[in-house]
Amino acid sequence: MAVQTTAQFEGIVMFRKDYRERDQLVKFFTREFGKKMFYIRGARKRGFKLAAAILPFTRGTYVGLIRENGLCYLNAEKKLIQFEQINQDIERNAYITYILNLIDSAFADNQSIPVWFDMAANALTMINEGFDPEIISHIFELQLLPIFGVQQEWQQCVICQRNDLPLDYSESSGGMLCQNHWHLDPQRSHLDRRTIFYLQRLSSIQLKKIRSIKVRNETKIRLKTLIDTIYQDEVGLSLKSKHFIDTMDSWN
Repeated sequence: MAVQTTAQFEGIVMFRKDYRERDQLVKFFTREFGKKMFYIRGARKRGFKLAAAILPFTRGTYVGLIRENGLCYLNAEKKLIQFEQINQDIERNAYITYILNLIDSAFADNQSIPVWFDMAANALTMINEGFDPEIISHIFELQLLPIFGVQQEWQQCVICQRNDLPLDYSESSGGMLCQNHWHLDPQRSHLDRRTIFYLQRLSSIQLKKIRSIKVRNETKIRLKTLIDTIYQDEVGLSLKSKHFIDTMDSWN
């Protein structure tokens, strides 16, 4: 018999889709229960009382019927936080969509991952306040790599563990090589020290401790190129939200 309970929970609306004539399925990222799909009866009817509670990217405190497996049901909302700048800005919207898609892809449903919930909540607040969404997305990309089974060594040489010599990234070695071992990979990335610095920082920093983000455009291009290559070659993940971000520059 499936376990179910009525509970209060913290949640972030990941996405929603129409279901039948008047209903919707809404996926919540909850702090207590992980990712859960909710069946919202009457969500598409005019005057639906919980309409604000299920808007995309809304964060709130909710009460609902939580099932261990299968669809859950939303009963009430107690506190909502809306992120107006994200909802009004297509670039911010695109990046938070991508971040939530990454989390959705990395973890199974019904798995409690409160650390990642808190990171997603911080990302919503920071992107809404104007922090660079591209750099924030790189933090998620880099720190989710181990969850996808890609264990990169960013902080020291994978051969001798030294970090006091110039380092460069080697895809074939699974991380950094120090100058003494560059000869082992003729195809190493030839990254500059600034890009190496940001790879090391972004792969380990706690999002909540960031007070400002200022990264040069040329460094951002190098970071994006490298991370995209890792996701293409080693993770094998192709998300529509990422493709959307990659095409935004062409709109101009």
